[in-house]
Amino acid sequence: MNNLHNPDLPSEASGNSYLQGKKGNIIVFGASGQLGQCLKYVAAKKNITNISFLPEEKADILNKELLAGIFADEMPAYVINCAAYTAVDKAEDEVDLARKINRDGPANLAALCRPRQSTLIHVSTDFVFEGTIPKLLTETDQPKPLNIYGLTKLQGEAAISGTIHKYFILRTSWLYSEYGNNFVKTMLRLGQERDEVGVIADQIGTPTYAIDLAETIFNIIESGSEEYGIYHYSNEGTASWYDFAKAIFDISGTVVKLKPVKTTEYITKAARPAFSVMDKTKIKNTFALDIPYWRDSLEVCIGKLKVEG
Repeated sequence: MNNLHNPDLPSEASGNSYLQGKKGNIIVFGASGQLGQCLKYVAAKKNITNISFLPEEKADILNKELLAGIFADEMPAYVINCAAYTAVDKAEDEVDLARKINRDGPANLAALCRPRQSTLIHVSTDFVFEGTIPKLLTETDQPKPLNIYGLTKLQGEAAISGTIHKYFILRTSWLYSEYGNNFVKTMLRLGQERDEVGVIADQIGTPTYAIDLAETIFNIIESGSEEYGIYHYSNEGTASWYDFAKAIFDISGTVVKLKPVKTTEYITKAARPAFSVMDKTKIKNTFALDIPYWRDSLEVCIGKLKVEG
């Protein structure tokens, strides 16, 4: 279940440019996607000028020759990979394509980061877990994907960790924002189009505001930390998709009948974890994060969507 303009930014000489001249250049791959656009929004807010946003059409992570030229030109200290194949059900049929984008693409980036000592920040997913036991998932729990999407994302993690040691892999869940296509915007649309909406009530996870994740990514860069490895990040709290939808309708003032649906009643091509709530102790302690509660962030997002019409 599953874009921003740059204001006039200060010059380096002004001393106001976030990270300018301190950490080196930053490259964002997959910049036209939801998280990429959120990173662009946060970068503008923080006056980060030493950053390049590269959409898929200009920086295909499967094109090694093109990537080599980009790395030579940019000389990045940090590389943020938001590019991914995220069509969970279609991946069951498009296995090769999902594997290329989610495994081979990150492997290409890691191979180019290695000789330059660039740090790779890569976004992964809670779908690497089977999610059959109702317990908070830690970074040391054994992954066991239920679908091709989760498997290929796990393979991407392995490709990175097997190539370089300077990496941060951030597993996240149920991303939404004002940008791109996501569950929040879909529910708001369906709430206007239908009298009744049915939503899965027995899959439990945590909605995550992509702006909060983008802020965290820049916090990691700003920290200069060398505590590399895998981290879990989502907003705080738990919810079913039904709970999530109910909050969306309540906060937005949308009047629609919401019907709880069992997973067995809503058959999809790809299986989903029944419980994929992640433990965020590691990332909170390492980077001194105060992570927002999911419903609080949802109120912020819907408030912005209302302002934007």
